[in-house]
Amino acid sequence: MIGKACYREINRLLEEQLDKKNVLIAVHRGTWGGNIIENTIPAYKMALSMGADLFECDVAMSTDGIIYTFHDGGESRLLGEMKNIRTISSEEIDKQIYKNSIGEPSGVSVGRLEEVFTSFTHHELFNIDRGWDFLPQIDALMCQYPKTIRQAIIKTPVKDCYLEFFQNCPTKYMYMPIAYAMEDVKKALAWPDINIVGVELIARTKEEELFQKENIDWIKEQDLYVWVNAITLSNEKKHVLFGGLNDDTALLDNPNHSWGKLFEMGVNVIQTDWPVQLQAYRKRYFNL
Repeated sequence: MIGKACYREINRLLEEQLDKKNVLIAVHRGTWGGNIIENTIPAYKMALSMGADLFECDVAMSTDGIIYTFHDGGESRLLGEMKNIRTISSEEIDKQIYKNSIGEPSGVSVGRLEEVFTSFTHHELFNIDRGWDFLPQIDALMCQYPKTIRQAIIKTPVKDCYLEFFQNCPTKYMYMPIAYAMEDVKKALAWPDINIVGVELIARTKEEELFQKENIDWIKEQDLYVWVNAITLSNEKKHVLFGGLNDDTALLDNPNHSWGKLFEMGVNVIQTDWPVQLQAYRKRYFNL
């Protein structure tokens, strides 16, 4: 079982997928390249068609309260615009056109979170990231689309204000705290009325406590999944997300030295930029 028994109906789709596939593949911002732009509906569809079990959806809110699927901080690279998307109106955002992978106009505009809710209405799972500063607005939008309660996993850092929101929110969304230490995990679990389904673990080195298998096992014993990031953001130490077990090692060296180690440690969800390759390796590893 994933999460508390009282929330089992909400968590059923997630639980079924975990039972069926052993390890779920979560794709970072969808699958993108060429004229398919990250954090857009085509990117999410491509991720699912290439073996993803769920996709990550970054969100940002305009000054007039419209929620977009965009990772703020990427404005210069993606739009040629230096202003942070959170500091401008929806009217301004809607005029923006993405650059494609060679820096040319793509013809694609910035999408809205509502489009995700209307485009994926069946059994697709997705993770809503970076929405913690406007959780009430996300809640208000999701309440218009009741199916999303069984599809969306919302994550936040472990702070009292975010935990208090999920504790008091009448709709018991699937929630995933981002933990940097066991203290974070236990703090989140101390709130009795939150539908915690799993924990995202960040461990910069193999010596950190969240990299240790006994702590991973303990988290799983609480009926939670363990999510780690194999994505490679850069070669800087601050971007090492789980002890150096990353996509680059799996692709350029040997998947046994990276993805296989994560399987051995009992990880339940791996976030990647390479769903086709990870899916093929998962099939071989688990004889699916």
